[in-house]
Amino acid sequence: MTTHDPSGPAAGPETRGRAIPPASVARLTIYLRALNSLLAEGVERVSSEELAEAAGVKSAMLRKDLSYLGSYGTRGVGYEVQLLTRTIAARLGLTQEWRVAIVGAGNLGRALAGYSGFTTRGFEVAAIFDADPAVIGSEVGGLKVSAVMDLEKVLARTGVNMVVLAVPARSAQELCDELVAAGVRSILSFAPVVLQVPPGVEVRKVDMATELQILAYHAQRAQESEQSSQSRARSAR
Repeated sequence: MTTHDPSGPAAGPETRGRAIPPASVARLTIYLRALNSLLAEGVERVSSEELAEAAGVKSAMLRKDLSYLGSYGTRGVGYEVQLLTRTIAARLGLTQEWRVAIVGAGNLGRALAGYSGFTTRGFEVAAIFDADPAVIGSEVGGLKVSAVMDLEKVLARTGVNMVVLAVPARSAQELCDELVAAGVRSILSFAPVVLQVPPGVEVRKVDMATELQILAYHAQRAQESEQSSQSRARSAR
């Protein structure tokens, strides 16, 4: 199948401005990861079936997700890997400069500050904050830890446009309010609490305990299924 760049003549303004459902956005990030792996292997073209298998989805779902980009074509030719990679990255906003601040220089904040994957995916960690006087002024991930009370000043100086909250639940809302007041409109929160924000502010919540609970549910289902199969096998003897 042939592809067309939605930023070019093949796609009109209605395609570029078309909202993509959240579930499709999440899958586009998976397709992008798979495409980057293919690029690293020197693969120039990939079929929807091959890309879907690499991403762990059905090919029909993949084609529907890519239709939001204005991508279409005929069976048998395949997607141009480099073009599709650029197209997805552009639609996800990854061709812009994203400067990230981490609020919270505890174990999680330190681990995030040292994560090399941010840079390779276009995110530069430009500042890190903490409220503990014993931590302020120390170096984490090559950055000097700034005081939370200097949030607005440091955010303005560093040009940060995205913030990661790695703080306890008890202080998350207050810090979130300060970030919003400072002009931050994109927040990724690891705090186990629902943050209240005004319209126009996007908050993504990462709750590792919840994810583990979901995994526990699926693991239990798998165990029950295996036990049921074993029981049926014994009954059939």
